[in-house]
Amino acid sequence: MLEVSNLQVRYQGIEALKGVSFEVPQGQVITLIGANGAGKSTLLRAIAGLVRPAGGSIRFRGEEINRAAVHDICRRGISLVPEGRKVFGNLSVLENLAMGAYGRPRDGCYKKDLEWVYSIFPRLRERARQRAGTLSGGEQQMLALGRALMASPQLLMLDEPSLGLAPQLVAEVFNVIRKIHAGGTTMLLIEQNAWGALDVADHAYVLETGRVVLEGTGQELLADDRVRRAYLGED
Repeated sequence: MLEVSNLQVRYQGIEALKGVSFEVPQGQVITLIGANGAGKSTLLRAIAGLVRPAGGSIRFRGEEINRAAVHDICRRGISLVPEGRKVFGNLSVLENLAMGAYGRPRDGCYKKDLEWVYSIFPRLRERARQRAGTLSGGEQQMLALGRALMASPQLLMLDEPSLGLAPQLVAEVFNVIRKIHAGGTTMLLIEQNAWGALDVADHAYVLETGRVVLEGTGQELLADDRVRRAYLGED
């Protein structure tokens, strides 16, 4: 579904990504782990069109999207759940969800997807008329996920979805990721919670200082001594 080849991104002459290559097959959960500053968020922003690559190629369903506009990339079927949630605080929960479906016809599919989001996140239904800015951090993360799902994405990208959440909510987020994947959605997940991210991954990559240094199935990397020492806090 997604092919990234030799991707390079520079900020004011500093290389943030130094020739990153990886693939996201349809129907799989692909995870990228790495320390702060490894280039993980930059990678998602480049795929979403928010950052322009200095070199390399991004192909979605066989078509080059390096220079496509952000709204065009979204309409092609790529949705991003940004780090920090970034919900529209002055809008209601329902209005935030409707913003996720911007550009889609308000047809039966819209209503069906809204009901699907509510089935995954019952609290959003309960708080449909409540201002998003008054929600708890966990509820805002649910809303950010629901908003992205309302775009009916073929590829859902998640940037640190468990960041800043209490442990019980972190477990809930990963359970939701499993549920969304079981519904057939292809996912690209970036997480500092390496254990949780690798546990849900079909395939995973380790990013260090802008380069892919290791890859394998999620279970292979969970068992890898280098990963266990560097990212799982084990000796």
